[in-house]
Amino acid sequence: MKNNTINMDPKEKETLNEEQLNTEETTDCTDAPQQEAAATDTNQNQGEETPVLSVEEELARQLEEANATIEEQKDKYLRLSAEFDNYRKRTLKEKAELILNGGEKSISSILPVIDDLERAIKTMESATDVQAVKEGVELIYSKFMGILGQNGVKVIETNNQILDTDYHEAIAVIPAPSEELKGKILDCVQTGYVLNEKVIRHAKVVVGE
Repeated sequence: MKNNTINMDPKEKETLNEEQLNTEETTDCTDAPQQEAAATDTNQNQGEETPVLSVEEELARQLEEANATIEEQKDKYLRLSAEFDNYRKRTLKEKAELILNGGEKSISSILPVIDDLERAIKTMESATDVQAVKEGVELIYSKFMGILGQNGVKVIETNNQILDTDYHEAIAVIPAPSEELKGKILDCVQTGYVLNEKVIRHAKVVVGE
């Protein structure tokens, strides 16, 4: 390229130099806006950066958040504590009322039986028919047992039953009259009862051996 320039005519050299200068100026003009835009973007990015907190400021922020959390948890604890205290007081009151008045329904259902017994006693003062008195007492007994059944009370079966220590209490053992009665209940000395499937009194029985 240099050799070609040396052999050129002076006018051609001057023309070539002017073209080169124009090209360089055009390049400079084109690059300038791009450089300015890049510089502007850099300045904007720097302006948008979050300011860095110092150690003291960061600790203060964390402490403030911790205090807010503590206050929130404290409020929840106080509310739950108050609710539980109210629940405990209400439960104790209901339990006390249940202990005092829990048997009200059962006693109320027995009162008619007491009325029947009172009438039977007055009748027996002047009655001459013993059979009629006996039948009246049996009716009162049946009525009373029916009321107990309605309240969950049942008689423990003992007749020809095998001894079951969960329900029976053997108070005597006697020779069995037959081989098939060995280990079975021969007699019930005292009737046993269950209340809602819970034994409240074991049946006292005599067992054959």
